[in-house]
Amino acid sequence: MDFAYAALGLAILLVAGDALVRGAVNLSIRLRIPALIVSLTVVSFGTSAPEMFISARAVLDGVPGIALGNVVGSNISNVLLVLGLPALISGIDTRISGTGRSYLFMAVATFLFIALCLLGPLTWMHGIILLGFLAAVTFDQIRQARSQLRDPHSEPGDVKGADPSMSPVRLALLMAFALVGLPFGAGLLVDGAVSIAGTLGISESAIGLTLVAVGTSLPELATTAVAAIRRRADVILGNVIGSNIFNLLAIIGVSSLLGAVPIEPSFLEFDLWVMLAASLFLAPFVLAGYRISRITGAVLFTLYIAYVMIVLT
Repeated sequence: MDFAYAALGLAILLVAGDALVRGAVNLSIRLRIPALIVSLTVVSFGTSAPEMFISARAVLDGVPGIALGNVVGSNISNVLLVLGLPALISGIDTRISGTGRSYLFMAVATFLFIALCLLGPLTWMHGIILLGFLAAVTFDQIRQARSQLRDPHSEPGDVKGADPSMSPVRLALLMAFALVGLPFGAGLLVDGAVSIAGTLGISESAIGLTLVAVGTSLPELATTAVAAIRRRADVILGNVIGSNIFNLLAIIGVSSLLGAVPIEPSFLEFDLWVMLAASLFLAPFVLAGYRISRITGAVLFTLYIAYVMIVLT
């Protein structure tokens, strides 16, 4: 039953997260917010709402190991699994991805996050630092995008989830479902994960690093798989890099404001460095334009399987 509760919670989270994105996008369009800004803020933040609610609920329920494990595990799986599997399906040509600047932000965010973890438990002060950096990154992305696009007020149909013909009733129902479904699904998943950890005799952080992290990375995996088939390296790398930035800065930033997040020794000894190594692994592909071949994809996927086995043993 614990696995059933966790699976049900994950399903509700994913559906509610999608409802939030579609509802928020169309509400923003009705408020005449430029489509570009909607894409860079509402869509990117909304797609990470499930992780946000899981981590927040975990901190409030007194199991912060799941919150930290969710973020660290998601960032590891984003590179090794979410990027590895699509590369295994079809090699990724990164020469025209245009994600170099965003990657540098991700690298700085990773180093900043690890530095704060080394200083001790993450508190509200660390949360403010992380959220402050997120605000700076978001502002820079909007500024860069506006300078590169001829028409910063692009058509609403260009935005993921946009439906200009959506009725006010449907819009209200989507937002209501999202606002109810996200916390409810997060509660089910966290409760199920804690019970599973107790039954299997492993730590909550290990469950966060594996089961919860993989579950919440499913939308990113689906997106990158489709993008790989369509040979859209910009979408693949942008999805992975953007998700990693938001995980480190927003999710842990908000969670730290809700309560102290202690750093377990296992994170300092192993998991944080695996996350750092995975992030730095992207450097030659993003910055120098080296192709991510199918062999590289196989190596990434194999490394992720090995990592999960180490964590669970």
